[in-house]
Amino acid sequence: MNHIKSGRCPACGSRLEVARLACPECRAEFPVESPMSVYDYLSEERAAFLKSFLTSRGSLKEVQSEWGISYPTAKRKLDELLQALGYAEEEKEVSVMPTVTLKQINTDSTCASDIIRNQLIACGGIAMVHSIQGKPYKIKLSGDGTSFYCDKLPLSPPYQLRVFDIIVDLLIQQGGRAKKGNGRNYRLGEGECTEDTVVGTIGKNYAHKNVGDSVFDPVFIMAAVLEWAGIAHNERGYLSLTADYRMKLGK
Repeated sequence: MNHIKSGRCPACGSRLEVARLACPECRAEFPVESPMSVYDYLSEERAAFLKSFLTSRGSLKEVQSEWGISYPTAKRKLDELLQALGYAEEEKEVSVMPTVTLKQINTDSTCASDIIRNQLIACGGIAMVHSIQGKPYKIKLSGDGTSFYCDKLPLSPPYQLRVFDIIVDLLIQQGGRAKKGNGRNYRLGEGECTEDTVVGTIGKNYAHKNVGDSVFDPVFIMAAVLEWAGIAHNERGYLSLTADYRMKLGK
């Protein structure tokens, strides 16, 4: 019999429930109908993260060092753990200036930043984008129309829209398609975080990081926004310019 580690059936993946209790002394058994604890349903990775978090007495810095991950990644894992346990806080609204006073400009522009800005204004400054797995993320245009907010990109100041121009420039240089890359496990210039990847070009040309520096990896949101705007296809491991956007560029 498979050892149950995540509170789920190894055959079909459904959640398991306690069906009977047994006495280890007399072997008597008693049928019950009781749900398992929420902790029993945690994946092995989340259970291990919880153990690290508790043994470090709630210090994310120690967890970050033990797991060899960045602080944003440790924070994300903690948020996901709380959500899995049902303790996640309700989403806090990001305070932004009203966008109703903003007007669309450069409507004929082929710049990704202008296209995204205008589409956000047309939506009242707020839009829902989706990851390649279909997970929804809310993005909001800043009051001055130069940057955007997303609760999954907990950085201050927020990303400026010009980051999308940098990404599109890379895609054009790479013939319309480039690897997303991996900034969580590699430093800039190493492994899957080279300058010809999306995460690498963001690190170098937007964040102005140097080779060997650690970089934040926001590609999962950036790719979702570019697909929402009709600029790029969000493929597994790659971003590629759409046919419509290529026509706008005359390519």
